[in-house]
Amino acid sequence: MAEQKIGTADNPLRVAIIGSGPAGFYAAESLLKQKNVVVEVDVFDRLPTPFGLVRAGVAPDHLKIKSVTKAFDRTAKKPNFRFFGNVELGKDINVEDLHQYYHQILYSTGTEGDRMLNIPGEDLNNIHSAREFVAWYNGHPDYKDYEFDLSQEKAAVIGVGNVAVDVARILCRTTEELHKSDMATHAIEALAKSNIKEVYILGRRGIAQAAFTNSEIRELGEMMDADTTIPAAETMLDALSESDVKTKNNKALNKKIEIIQNYADHAGTGKSRLLTLRFLVSPVEFIGDDNGNIKAMRIVKNELYEKDDGTLRPRATENFEEIPIGLVFRSVGYRGKPLPGVLFKASWGTIPNRKGRIFNEETEEFVLGEYTAGWIKRGPSGVVGTNKADAVETVKCMMEDLTENKILSPSHPDKEAIEMLLKERNVKYISYQDWLKLDEIELAKGKEQGRPRVKFVSIEDVLASVEK
Repeated sequence: MAEQKIGTADNPLRVAIIGSGPAGFYAAESLLKQKNVVVEVDVFDRLPTPFGLVRAGVAPDHLKIKSVTKAFDRTAKKPNFRFFGNVELGKDINVEDLHQYYHQILYSTGTEGDRMLNIPGEDLNNIHSAREFVAWYNGHPDYKDYEFDLSQEKAAVIGVGNVAVDVARILCRTTEELHKSDMATHAIEALAKSNIKEVYILGRRGIAQAAFTNSEIRELGEMMDADTTIPAAETMLDALSESDVKTKNNKALNKKIEIIQNYADHAGTGKSRLLTLRFLVSPVEFIGDDNGNIKAMRIVKNELYEKDDGTLRPRATENFEEIPIGLVFRSVGYRGKPLPGVLFKASWGTIPNRKGRIFNEETEEFVLGEYTAGWIKRGPSGVVGTNKADAVETVKCMMEDLTENKILSPSHPDKEAIEMLLKERNVKYISYQDWLKLDEIELAKGKEQGRPRVKFVSIEDVLASVEK
C-alpha cells in the first residue's frame, strides 16, 4: 500500500511553533493560508498569555500598535490552530518530543537577553537594561517583582532606538497619562511616587543616524508635564551627514531631521520634568559612590567618519564631560538566548539559518524539519510588521521542503497525542479559549477602573482564574 501523502485532510502537515509573538503568529497565518496543503498548527509559549512583545514589549501608551492582535486573533480562531500557553521548551517538553509529534518545528522565541556596553562601572547599582524596565512596566510575570530606584532625580537612557524613547517617555509621563494606558498596576503605583526630574537620552551617532521613528520623536514634544530639548550644536548636520542625507533624498529622514531641529535649545515652558536628547556622545565610564551606587557618568564627544562601505560610524574625540546621574537604562540592543536542544550562534545571538532553515555551520548541513523566524532568526531589528515578511520567507522554505519530502517522520502525528503527553506530565497548559476568558477579565477590570485593561501579572493568578 502506497504511503499516504502528507498535507491532505486525512494526513495533515503537523507544525509546532515555539513562541507566540508576532513572528510566530505571522508564520501560523501563512501556514494556514496554504491553498494546496492542509496544515495543523500548534503554538507553544512558556508564558500563559500569547502575543509576545506586543503584550510585554510595546509601550503601554501605544495602544494603537497593539491592535495588531486583532489579526492574530483571527488566525487563532481558525479550526486548525491551537495554543498551548504555560508550556516551556526544555522543561515541559523538549526537542526530542517535538520530533515525535510534528513534521516541522519553527522557533520564534525572540531575544530575551541584552547587549552590554562593556565599560567601567557597568556593574554599579541602579544600572539596568531597558528590556528589564519595559518588561516590568508591561506586567511580564518574570519581572513583576523587580525594583527600580525612582527616588533619584536624574536618569539616563543609553541609545536612540524606539525602545530608548519609550523608556524615557514613560519616565516623564504623569500618573494621569499612565492611567490611560494598559501599564501594569504595580508600575503605575511606583511611577506615581517617582522623584525623577531630568531624563537624558544619549546617542553615539548624529541626528541623521538616529534609529527612532518620526512618530516617536514627535511624541516627545506632546507630553503633559515634560519639556524636551536638544543642545543646538548637536542638532546640526556635519558635512558627511549632510552629503549622505542629500544623496538618500528620503522624505521620512528629512522630516525626522526637521522634527529634531525644532527641539534645538528649547527653553521650556515650566513643566516639572525636562527631557534632554544628546547626540554624538558615548558613555565611557560610570562613576559610583561609596555604597556602590552610580552617581555620575563620563561621556565622550564623538565625530563621524566614513567606512570603506560608505556607512558613517562614530569615533571618540578628546572632549569629555561628566554628568551627575542616579539611574541608568541601557538600550543598546536585545540579544537572543540559546534554546535547549537547538543550534545557536553565540557570536550573533541568533539561531544559525539560511532564509529560516536552521543550518549547522560545522557540518554545513541543514537540520531536517527545523526552522526559525523573527528576532531569533535575524537579530533584533525592525518593527512588529517587519516580522511578517520574515515569517513568510521561512514558511516558503517549509513548503519547498514538504514538496521534496524533507520533513520529520513523527511516531505520534495525530492531533490528540500532544495533549495526552502534556496531561501525562501534569502540565497545566492554557488554551486559546482560556486566553479569551482571561482577556475578558482583564478588559472588564480595566473598564471598572476607567482604563483600557488591567493585566494579570502572576502566572498563579492566571491559572487560578482559568480554573474558576
